[in-house]
Amino acid sequence: MSVVLSLSLASCGDGKPAGPQAPPPAAVDVYTVATGNATYFDSYPGTATPLNQVDIKPQVAGNIIGIYFKDGQQVKRGQKLYEIDQQQYKAAVEAAVANLNVAKANLAKSQQDADRYEDLAKQDAIAKQTLDHQRADLEATKRQVEAAQANVASVETNLKYSSIYAPFNGTIGISQVKVGTSVYPQTLLNSVSTDDPMAVDIAIDQAEIPVFTRYFAQGPKAKDTLFTAILPDGSVYSHPGSLYLLDRSVDPTTGTLKARITFPNPKNDLKAGLTTNIRVKHDAGDSSLLIPFKAVVDQLGESFVFVVDNGKAFQKKVQLGTKIADKVVVRSGIKAGDQVVINGVQKLRDSSAVAVGAPKPPAGNAGK
Repeated sequence: MSVVLSLSLASCGDGKPAGPQAPPPAAVDVYTVATGNATYFDSYPGTATPLNQVDIKPQVAGNIIGIYFKDGQQVKRGQKLYEIDQQQYKAAVEAAVANLNVAKANLAKSQQDADRYEDLAKQDAIAKQTLDHQRADLEATKRQVEAAQANVASVETNLKYSSIYAPFNGTIGISQVKVGTSVYPQTLLNSVSTDDPMAVDIAIDQAEIPVFTRYFAQGPKAKDTLFTAILPDGSVYSHPGSLYLLDRSVDPTTGTLKARITFPNPKNDLKAGLTTNIRVKHDAGDSSLLIPFKAVVDQLGESFVFVVDNGKAFQKKVQLGTKIADKVVVRSGIKAGDQVVINGVQKLRDSSAVAVGAPKPPAGNAGK
């Protein structure tokens, strides 16, 4: 028994403890970085709207006695559109002019009396109180003349308002009244709107404001336009558009900002209220290296990717550019030909051993 125990102890003394085994390589998929087309398109629903539209409303009351246009026709600025019965306004002007003439006659008489009293006062021939009264009467008649002149101007304005003219060149709609209709101030008669150019309003997300602000600063482009209208039948509108304005504030309920695109409209193909889609061409321009966005790892405000080299994944810090659909432009940190991990990223640390699946081919065109 002693011999057996000794042999057992000796056997145990010669053995070495087994160390921890290395973890197996992490299975990952990679994407081969290559130069791509950093141009892509976004589509925004829009509604055509005139750059200028005015509701035609009378400023005086009366019966319509004349309509001088055809519904839907093109009108010129200053063209006569409607006429309201002028008889009462002409009579008011004549009465006001007569009252003005009476006031002027009274002023002339009062002025003569005042001049005479001034001469008598210099000779101490009248009481000072009499002269003061005449001076007051003279000022009163002057004020009466001014009031009569203001009344003439007022009734002449009413007479002028009885004829209604087009405020600018544009298209007039269907008349809401007919000859003989009694109208009052603020009665809607019609509407006139500009139609060339025509605007289309779209709503952009507040995250896109910097991009559209840059487009606005660039001004309209003669070639290779950024803005194209897609009509309801799916056809592409023949004229390119330009960014006309960005609204002053973001809508807090939707987080969007209104952008207005203008288009030439020589054939009046764009009608007010028409629904369209505005296709906006985006061009990152600052880099042409594109990788899937899911390859990016964010840590403390910095961006990293894992690049596979000789069976290991090395963490690389990258500078990102514009996000294009499911991809992102990389400005620096990697180069064409690098293999970045796109699946299995969450299992990796710097210098982790990896087992690579079939590499994913680079995208041929990010805009597709």
